[in-house]
Amino acid sequence: MEMNASYTSLVAVGDSFTEGMSDALPDGSYRGWADLLAARLAAREPGFRYANLAVRGKLIGQIATEQAPLAASMGADLVTLVGGLNDTLRPKVDMGRVRGHLEAAVETLAPACGQLVLMRSPGRQGPVMERFRPRMEELFAIIEELAARHGALVVDLYGAPVLADQRLWHADRLHLTDEGHRRVAEAVWQALGLPAEEDWRAPLSASRPPGWAVRRVDDARFAREHLLPWIGRRLTGRSSGDGRPAKRPELLPYATGTGERLS
Repeated sequence: MEMNASYTSLVAVGDSFTEGMSDALPDGSYRGWADLLAARLAAREPGFRYANLAVRGKLIGQIATEQAPLAASMGADLVTLVGGLNDTLRPKVDMGRVRGHLEAAVETLAPACGQLVLMRSPGRQGPVMERFRPRMEELFAIIEELAARHGALVVDLYGAPVLADQRLWHADRLHLTDEGHRRVAEAVWQALGLPAEEDWRAPLSASRPPGWAVRRVDDARFAREHLLPWIGRRLTGRSSGDGRPAKRPELLPYATGTGERLS
């Protein structure tokens, strides 16, 4: 990538990862890596514009049909597309259909923007991750193939050990903390050819792991507050994003001094 490249607009497409869960703000809304990236780009480029079409719970087919055409119509310099992981976490998944939907989204977006950015998403350490790892790696192979074919940039978060550290994951074990999102924003920033501000791959400081009793309490809380509701939605065909609008549906200026939260 060109060093110190200039970008005047960003459209972010995807699911809860791009919506910003679980980087929570005091008012209960979410910030996340895409907002952080937009803030930094806006600080460099007067009149910078930003849209975030991401909605939690969306499958790649929904992203391809609902978000990708709208994002393409905006003609942004930069578009990020992260999707497909929700599909891989379903009890049953047709990876051929996932490939088809992802390919359709990329074919819609790549010709319509200056630079398309895809990702190999991070994965938390733990037994659940191990169960779904083969599907995730199949998804990432598809992403690499599509990126090579369409000139997209791939940000490899999956290959960074620090982003598998459990301390960078929220109690729901599905979403990153504020520190995790901050590191993702820096990773995308550097991948775009912009000057590094820190080593986003740097490991966290060593700490003593929690004892057996603390882990069992955490497991019980996780099951009660997060796992069982997630299973309930799967059994009833519901999604956490049902009826929820896009986070920032229009490509509008994202400027300092307007009261908009940038950091």
